[in-house]
Amino acid sequence: MKQVISSVNFTKQGGQFITPFSTLKKRAALIRAFIFDWDGVFNDARKTGESQSYFTEIDSMGTNLLRFSHWMKNNYQLPLTAVISGEQNDAAKFFLSREHFHAGYFQAKNKRIAFDHFCAQHNLQPKEIAFIFDDVLDMSVAAEAGVRICVYRKSNPLMNDFLLRNNLVDYFTANSGANNAVRESMELLMALNGNSEEVFASRMKYDKTYNSYISARNGSETVFYSSKEDFIRKMK
Repeated sequence: MKQVISSVNFTKQGGQFITPFSTLKKRAALIRAFIFDWDGVFNDARKTGESQSYFTEIDSMGTNLLRFSHWMKNNYQLPLTAVISGEQNDAAKFFLSREHFHAGYFQAKNKRIAFDHFCAQHNLQPKEIAFIFDDVLDMSVAAEAGVRICVYRKSNPLMNDFLLRNNLVDYFTANSGANNAVRESMELLMALNGNSEEVFASRMKYDKTYNSYISARNGSETVFYSSKEDFIRKMK
């Protein structure tokens, strides 16, 4: 029996839909790109003295499965992918290169400038972007993106209320950045695509379809930018 995917798969785990699942499904059909914050999204935002943080393979697999999902649904066209971070982080650079994301923006204190640059570079409209974020620095991007997923924390009730009152969020995750909120977000976006069963089955078999996707994905080269002092500069 084919599984019926709905909002219940996520609300029963504690996820909160601010925008109805049916409305998000329509918006997801327009998505061509996925942009992520890094600290607090892929991790718990703890830092060493060198501002380093981490990622998990669970979240990494989630981003890969989502890109495969999009590729299958959209006539074998890869989605565009980027991280926009307020800091510079070696783990993030390693992740982006290994996973063949299209771009990484670091030291982006005003993330809207990096967002606008990415849109211009790839001829994207804001409504064609899904954004996964967690904090105040991200709000200027959340105000523009087509689908907005916020990593939920109980520790910032005033910010959460601000997001709600100003229509800056479509879904609050059940999980924190320390507990694979990215994976939850990726599976939600796959659910909106409506092809998660096919994605899991193809990846399980490592079949020709998946091999075609991974070959296309691995052909992408990551471009890194610094957004320091609101000036976008390509990094070496």
